[in-house]
Amino acid sequence: MYSEGLSVQNASIDDYRYCMYVQRRYGKSYYFATRFFPPQLRHHVYALYAFVRIADQWVDDPSEQDGEKIARLLEDYEHDLKLALAGRKVSNPVLRAFAQTAKQFTIPESYMLDFLDAMRQDLFCSRYPTYQHLQRYMWGSAGVVGAMMLCLFGCHRHELIPYAVHMGEAMQMTNFLRDVGEDWKRGRIYLPQEDLERFGVTEEDIASANISEKVKQLLQYEIQRTRSLYAEAEKGISLLPCEYQYPVKLASRLYARVLYHIEVNGYDVFRQRAQTSIFEKIYIAWHCRKEI
Repeated sequence: MYSEGLSVQNASIDDYRYCMYVQRRYGKSYYFATRFFPPQLRHHVYALYAFVRIADQWVDDPSEQDGEKIARLLEDYEHDLKLALAGRKVSNPVLRAFAQTAKQFTIPESYMLDFLDAMRQDLFCSRYPTYQHLQRYMWGSAGVVGAMMLCLFGCHRHELIPYAVHMGEAMQMTNFLRDVGEDWKRGRIYLPQEDLERFGVTEEDIASANISEKVKQLLQYEIQRTRSLYAEAEKGISLLPCEYQYPVKLASRLYARVLYHIEVNGYDVFRQRAQTSIFEKIYIAWHCRKEI
């Protein structure tokens, strides 16, 4: 039963159930891995995912071309978040649930605001000169999510944050590689400009969805960088409480599998969406269990 292990105060069971629906709809791999967290933590992971997904969805929705409208949505979202954190009533079920979770697990408000600032950045910044510039963006868009997960685990040790940030970066880079074509339609290129120049890839190559040898070399380079991030991030899994190690490793392996499918698809990140099947998810889950 969904409410197993669920204890809420200001938020309702229905609020957390709605967060579960958001994750199940938009984050199939994350949802699959989340089901392996202990019941008493699972709904809090749903709430964190839903909090970041709602804002991310506004920014990435191809039907929403009005940047000013999205900026107002984000501003209202932040305003209501602060009200919810202060114990005030808000209409958004995701914010009611997440605020309850944030207070229960002492999630720093600065993490939440850094995330929303990164979402705003997407409205005016569409190119990143170097990987260091991209990293600064990824701290807000993904690194803080890893840091907030540590709060849910009760792991406030400073030495764990770099591993969580690496995991966030690895998953974010996986998204960037999978969605090169979709991001171009939104007017964005997340792969660093210095890397495009290094391999001689132009924006015209991306616009024309040209799977040339130089595009393949660029993607191979970024895939290797991303796999290195996963490897570095996974070094921190053994430092987590035992009950959280398996679902974290599973989430890592499921998302990293997308890189394999990019390769299998012949690096066509314009016409084919790299994704894992349910059978792969089950196999990876079984294989990860043997490693823990």
